[in-house]
Amino acid sequence: MANVEKISVSMTPQQADLVRAAVDSGAYASGSEVVREAMRDWAAKWEIRKDDIDRLRKLWDEGKASGEPVGVDFDELRNEARQQLNAAKTSGR
Repeated sequence: MANVEKISVSMTPQQADLVRAAVDSGAYASGSEVVREAMRDWAAKWEIRKDDIDRLRKLWDEGKASGEPVGVDFDELRNEARQQLNAAKTSGR
């Protein structure tokens, strides 16, 4: 690998055993391969998480800018939602 930086990573004995078992099974050539794949998976999840956080921040800002809060009767809201769900089920038959 041309552009590689070595770093030290601490892990629990159980995690180290998993890495060794993956290498011993032949699924990976080295522990470094296991860690690089784990990092790729984590990076993909991190990107999704960052997008989710950005989306939630935007929704929060929109909610705050939408005006004064209004009280909600959650029992009434739940009943309305159930009625809409039942109507959708009935019309879908």
